[in-house]
Amino acid sequence: MILAAMLAIAQMNAAPADAVPASEVPAAATVAAAADDDSDSESAYKTPFANDENSTKHWTVTTSGFYIGMGVKHNFDMINNSFEVGLLNAAAVNYNSLHGQQLSLGVGIHHRSYSMKRPHMLTRDNQGVVSLTEYPSTNVDEIKKRSSNLNVWSVQFPLMFTQKIYKKLDITVAGIMNWNVNARADNHWELNKVETDTRYKGLKQQKVNFDVMGALSWNSLGIYCRYSPGKFFKEGYGPEIKNTWTMGITLGL
Repeated sequence: MILAAMLAIAQMNAAPADAVPASEVPAAATVAAAADDDSDSESAYKTPFANDENSTKHWTVTTSGFYIGMGVKHNFDMINNSFEVGLLNAAAVNYNSLHGQQLSLGVGIHHRSYSMKRPHMLTRDNQGVVSLTEYPSTNVDEIKKRSSNLNVWSVQFPLMFTQKIYKKLDITVAGIMNWNVNARADNHWELNKVETDTRYKGLKQQKVNFDVMGALSWNSLGIYCRYSPGKFFKEGYGPEIKNTWTMGITLGL
């Protein structure tokens, strides 16, 4: 009987091998909760064209600002219309105040095309001077499928400020420096059922000019207006194309 009593007492005092003291459970839960709330786990790179209104980071790297637009005003009468497309920020460093303001500096790409009115097309002489001439026919009606375009490709550096107005409604203003890396004049026409293409490279475009831009965005979709006051060509090397206005739509600005 004494032996049986001793075995019973030993069994009551023995703790299970996998038991965890109750005092340690709250501490473990607190550590897990702290890890879940750690803002450092948020990526410093923002997903392209996504709204980041819930971001808790001040500094991020972003890809944003795809746009496409049409010219609405030109100072040069021989321009029929113009078209532009680009990406404001292929990469940008963005500062978020977390109180509705954002400031960014980035680098992007830009392409603009000017279409000339008929019956004129763009030509370039041996000195690199671009001028407007008529298509090679005394009878204008003989010329078919006519088009003459002035194209420029640029690397752009936008400095942008965005202010949240209401919920997902933002307003953005930007100053943009354009490095115009390439320009070309392209002509196409058909005469007597023979199609001809001419292409003039090595134009004397301004290497650097500046634009200003304003945009209004709801979530990721918006509208914008862009003004280009600078001249397209260097002095004496082409028509005076300047003071152009463009309007269009943006995605993820």
